[in-house]
Amino acid sequence: MKIAIIGAGAAGIMAAITAKRLNKDLQIDIFDANKSIGKKILASGNGRCNISNTKITSKNYLGENPDFVNFALKEFDFKSFEKFCKTIGLMLDIKDGGKVYPLSNEAKSVVNLLALALEKLEVNIFYEHFIQKVEKKDDEFIIIANEEEFKNYSKVVVSSGLGAAPQLNSSEIGLEIASSFGHSYNPTYPSLVGLQTKDTYNGKLQGVKKECKVSLYVNGTLEDEIFGDVLFTAYGVSGFAILDISQRAVLALSQYSDVELRVNLFPNINVNDLADQIAALFKSLQNSRVVDVLIGVVSNKIAPVLLNICKIDLDTKVEEINTKQIKAISHQLNSWRLKVIDTQGFGHSEASGGGVRTLEIDNKTYESKLINNLYFAGEVLDIVGNRGGYNLHFAWSSGYLVGKNLIK
Repeated sequence: MKIAIIGAGAAGIMAAITAKRLNKDLQIDIFDANKSIGKKILASGNGRCNISNTKITSKNYLGENPDFVNFALKEFDFKSFEKFCKTIGLMLDIKDGGKVYPLSNEAKSVVNLLALALEKLEVNIFYEHFIQKVEKKDDEFIIIANEEEFKNYSKVVVSSGLGAAPQLNSSEIGLEIASSFGHSYNPTYPSLVGLQTKDTYNGKLQGVKKECKVSLYVNGTLEDEIFGDVLFTAYGVSGFAILDISQRAVLALSQYSDVELRVNLFPNINVNDLADQIAALFKSLQNSRVVDVLIGVVSNKIAPVLLNICKIDLDTKVEEINTKQIKAISHQLNSWRLKVIDTQGFGHSEASGGGVRTLEIDNKTYESKLINNLYFAGEVLDIVGNRGGYNLHFAWSSGYLVGKNLIK
């Protein structure tokens, strides 16, 4: 049997290794646009590779049907992944909260060990091959790449990802292939990405970073709340909390909803208590400018912007401030509103949402329900995970199921 795998990412690599271990007589050809395998693996976790997570359920995923992942997560859970890693010589480091990294703390070691495993199993890899089309004649597939035809494939696996990180040669060719065989897909959108806001304050807050509570409102209704770092930028906001909440925010934007963030810069202090503390601070520092006193409360970049929003002149003295103005300052710090208008795009996103509709895919084999012997795995499907190793784990688990079923 001759099998073609499109995409040498986590899902495609796992499918190849799993299938070859079960049947060494298979001929497996992997096609990838890059000069080496696992480019997105190398980029994950800022080069440290957040490779998986010990606490995974369908609640960690978004898509038209997040429960689609349940069978894969059951068949290939973290314990199964840990056993697999040992077979290729990869030791893992489990952090607080369940995040998993290679013990070496380097993504490169993960990719090198996977490459070695593929080499030992004699999997063929066609580097710098850009897929143009996949056809099926009779019962065999033809791969057209770099103006050349590769024929006689019994089965094809589409694990080519989507548009996130185009600098790594990512593309939506997988959706074109799916469409050519009659599959439908949900519109794609960047996920785990910085958000552009209507008010950027001319970049005056750029570089300010603080632990905050971020609340997401869609059409005026509270949809999500997350605690974590918020980084103000020239275009809007980023940071871990923003990347996490961006998944639901961008999905709402793609549906033309009104999207607003409310950032609480002091999540551990009640808004009234904060007002009392600011009032006490002002009382102890009479004859000072309000902007100078506020530097003891917030960043020196935030203080003047805060006063402008509250319509308080920067030269105003502490003794000139009234109770209503103090409450306005406290309220702004407790609920800093930012209207989201766009994202930083696929070029700055860690993952892609949307993709091939899972209702057209068998959740136990990941084979197309429309075309025999055509499989889909990983990011190309309409499944996207939270930050924390969930996307990579879905790639491993879906690739495992595909590999297991390729030999049948």
